[in-house]
Amino acid sequence: MGVIKQKGRYLPKFLPTRSLTISFINYFYRFNQIYLLPSSSYYAGHLFSNQTNLYGVHVMALINTQIKPFTAQAFKDGEFIEISDTDIKGKWAIFFFYPADFTFVCPTELGDLADSYDEFTKREVEIYSVSTDTHFSHKAWHDSSDTINKIKYTMVGDPTGEITRNFEVMREGQGLADRGTFVVDPDGVIQAMEITAEGIGRDAENLLNKVKAAQYVRAHPGEVCPAAWKEGEETLEPSLSLVGKI
Repeated sequence: MGVIKQKGRYLPKFLPTRSLTISFINYFYRFNQIYLLPSSSYYAGHLFSNQTNLYGVHVMALINTQIKPFTAQAFKDGEFIEISDTDIKGKWAIFFFYPADFTFVCPTELGDLADSYDEFTKREVEIYSVSTDTHFSHKAWHDSSDTINKIKYTMVGDPTGEITRNFEVMREGQGLADRGTFVVDPDGVIQAMEITAEGIGRDAENLLNKVKAAQYVRAHPGEVCPAAWKEGEETLEPSLSLVGKI
């Protein structure tokens, strides 16, 4: 497939630079590379920056990047505390974004996470739930809901949206966060992420398995965890001799 150059960007020859509707395939461009992903229809007509694709859809490339600096007020263990990005350096951390306090799917997710919190702390992983509510709202919710009252991890208030935008999960125009989960290693680097739609709740057990895999790979360079891997099972060691043998 040939390419043409326009304003410093490379486009495939068959793709016009004005309006075009493409179904099933969405060409994501970043740093002049093409990524083919299944998609619905998008409107083509604008060249993009490093933050959006050709169709104005935000392109996220946060895996293996450092988290950005932040400071915030939070609620934990019955007290208000201040936290920052420096607090998580040297530790594993999970940033668990959700749309809003006093809602419906959100408390089921946060309660599920609370039920597994001890398993995460055994692995020296700290959890930070984040919404664009204030830390005052978090306390009021914690005091009034039996489900939220179980929470022992840090509930971060992000009313300015700084942290939510840092992780690129802000619903601009609504001021709410998407359901985004990020696993951050002790170097402050994002190793895993998951984003689901409004009506799709997340699973703490699945998240714990991701953490176990991330920690194993960090501790065992040269090994990788295959699909559905569970702690204690065999891993893979990618090599030329393994090509085509799986």
